Amino acid sequence: MRRFEELDWRQTPIGEISLRRRREPTLQVDVYEVRLDEDFLMSSLFTVAEVALADLGLAAHPGGQLEVVVGGLGLGYTARAALADPRVRSLAVVEALAEVIDWHVRELLPLGAELNADPRCSLVQGDFFATVLASDPLVAGGVDVVLLDVDHSPRHVLHPSHAPFYDVAGLELLRAQLRPGGVFALWSDDPPDAEFVDRAGSVFAGVAAHVVPFANHLTGGESTNTVYVCTLDRDTP
Repeated sequence: MRRFEELDWRQTPIGEISLRRRREPTLQVDVYEVRLDEDFLMSSLFTVAEVALADLGLAAHPGGQLEVVVGGLGLGYTARAALADPRVRSLAVVEALAEVIDWHVRELLPLGAELNADPRCSLVQGDFFATVLASDPLVAGGVDVVLLDVDHSPRHVLHPSHAPFYDVAGLELLRAQLRPGGVFALWSDDPPDAEFVDRAGSVFAGVAAHVVPFANHLTGGESTNTVYVCTLDRDTP
């Protein structure tokens, strides 16, 4: 196998997006990477926090037979982790870019076959932020858990149209879609943001910022991401 291969490249409304596979010589594993223009969006080398997003978000919900929405498909690690919870009755993954959905449908990515084979999972092309801000339902009848991993952080968004979602009014619109006991969990590449925690705390009864450490094989040290867990109930793990 070649040490580097560009599996797909597309021009999209938000820039040039590409899917690449390379051989990591130190770990001797294939690494899948997505780039938007010159920025790295995601890598299969670092998936600990994407899995933690699902684990922490679902753990905060006390109920069963859960209707779950994932905002942002990416490489599929959050979706797969959510489907590992037997309480999940249905999982709708909302992805703005048809190209990313196509990579999974064509099984260019390692998790594509697994997601395609699970009858609980549906891949939906749509703009998560535009849907929420327009008060359109993410899922008919309401959602139990929303797991969001699109922007780098509430302060560092991929597109200016996403920014209003992280304001109080935008978070209130999302809260209105949650069923009783509902949970909203958010991935961030930045350290915990006290201002965002305060803002979310004015909308949700419980807010916790979980720092998720993981080994960084590129630096030889440890890096961290943040997972915010916001609940309609006050008790938050």
